[in-house]
This record gives sequence, structure tokens and C-alpha cells, in this order.
Amino acid sequence: MKHVVTFREWEPSELLELIDLSVRVKEAPRADAHRLAGDTLIMLFQKTSTRTRVSFEVGMAELGGTAVYLDWRTTNIPITDLQYETRYLSRNCAAIMARLLHHADMRAMAEVASVPVINGLDDMYHPTQVLSDFFTLREKWGILEGRKLVYVGVHNNVANSLLVIGPKLGVEVCLVTPLVNEASLDESLLDEASATGLYRSSDDLRGEILKTDAVYVDTWVDMEFYADPAYEEERTRRERVMIPFKLTRELMKGSDALILHDMPIHPGFEIEPELVDDPRSVIFDQAENLRHARKAILLTLVEPNGRKQS
Repeated sequence: MKHVVTFREWEPSELLELIDLSVRVKEAPRADAHRLAGDTLIMLFQKTSTRTRVSFEVGMAELGGTAVYLDWRTTNIPITDLQYETRYLSRNCAAIMARLLHHADMRAMAEVASVPVINGLDDMYHPTQVLSDFFTLREKWGILEGRKLVYVGVHNNVANSLLVIGPKLGVEVCLVTPLVNEASLDESLLDEASATGLYRSSDDLRGEILKTDAVYVDTWVDMEFYADPAYEEERTRRERVMIPFKLTRELMKGSDALILHDMPIHPGFEIEPELVDDPRSVIFDQAENLRHARKAILLTLVEPNGRKQS
């Protein structure tokens, strides 16, 4: 039984198979309409979401299955041991998708679950988002190997997952990250990425844009803190540090690089609004492709032995 917790344990060939399946799922959506009939996906949300919930819930319906939404705060998980609730949930579904605050909790769930656990985001990794991102780039480029991608933002879970998946697919990843979410920092991952020769860091955003094939922009403030008055001082500090790294038309002048953003977009902050619908932008293709890539993940994890495993 396989989980999707980080993708660090997955082979490059397995990731390419997922991307190939994502292509097929998107091109022939009705071909898999009954593949997961009778199966249930339990979706556990400790963090807010638009795209993760919609893509998994709609995707499961398109595969003939059922998705059950659970808000962490309305369950009994806060008053018991997570392992007990995970073992119970496993007996009611074919897979669990969890969107959690802490990576340690994600790992704890995967250790005791008797069905595949899919990481819908935690403070260290966002694997299904980034798999979908590379699926989007494969659509645009045809071949991923040999391409270059620049990520600009805070070093966070997305940055980590780009470093996991990019080098496995032969893509050079450059991080322009003036700020670091300390909870996201994984020194062993940085060492692994460095050993591939396909990771580096830089503070010269304009220079990197001129020699890259894609620019990936992300939020400067975690979504659950964006409107929190208690976080206002930290939000202001981050904006002050990051404003010189806002993606603008001036920075993109002379570049044919594709523009990505995993959303939600905060207009006027991390990206100039005019760039969202720029001809180089693939932001809404990127967002739509979450559904197709996550369907491919579900088909891969749930179906190998027919139904959920014990």
C-alpha cells in the first residue's frame, strides 16, 4: 500500500506514470466514470481550502465514488488520540485525504491507516499541488527534462515539494526565498536536492527570470493568518521584506517564461494583477489540472488491488 505524504519515496518513473495518467484522465474524462464506484474518499480539513476540496470532491464524483467532508473542529479528533480516529476512519473508506497544520500529524496518520493517506497540504509539503503543477508544465512544454523553474516567495511547503519532484523529473529548481517558514525547513531535503545538481538558490529575481522557463509565485502569508488581527505585525513585516520580489510586468519584460501561482491570489501583493491573465500565465490551467492529477492519484492508490486494503 502506498501513501502520498511527500513523494520523496516515489521513483521518478512512478511520478511520470502519474503525470501520464493525468494526461489521459483529462483527455478522456468519461473513460473512468465508474472506476471507483462504491468507494469513498474521506476528506479531513484542519486548514481552509477552495481548490483542494473542490478538486478532490468533484474528482471523486467523476470517478463514480463518494467524498465525505470532515471539518477537524467538528470531529472528536481534538479530544482524543489521532491514531484512534485514523484507524476508525480507515474502516469506512478507500482512502483518506487530509489537509493539516502539522506534518507530524500527517505522518502519524499514514503510520496507522489501513488505506492510502493523501497529503492535501501540511506545514512542510504540498505534494499533490506540485505534481499537478508539473503536469501543467508537461502540457505546455511536452518534455520536462532540461527545463528550468524559478520559485519566488517564502520558503514553505510548496518550495519543498518543488524540490522533491522537480529534480526527479530532470527540472532545475531555483528558489528565490528571502523569508523562510521555520516550520517548513527540512535540511535533509535541501541536502538531497543539492546532491542532484538541479537545485540552487538566488536573490537575483530579474536575472533568474531572464534565463528560466517558468516563474512560480506563491503567497507571502499562510491563508489562515491573512485576515487574523493577531498576525498583523508579522504580515506587515513579511510584506515589507517581500515587496521588492513582487512579480511585475517590468520584471517579466523580455521573458517568455510561463507564470504559475497555486492560488489563492492576493492582488497587488505577490503578483501584479495584469500578469494573472497575461498570455504567459497558466494559472487557471494549473488550478483546473488539480482535479485531473488528483483523479490520477486516486486511481493509482485505490485500484491496484481492486478495493481498499486492510
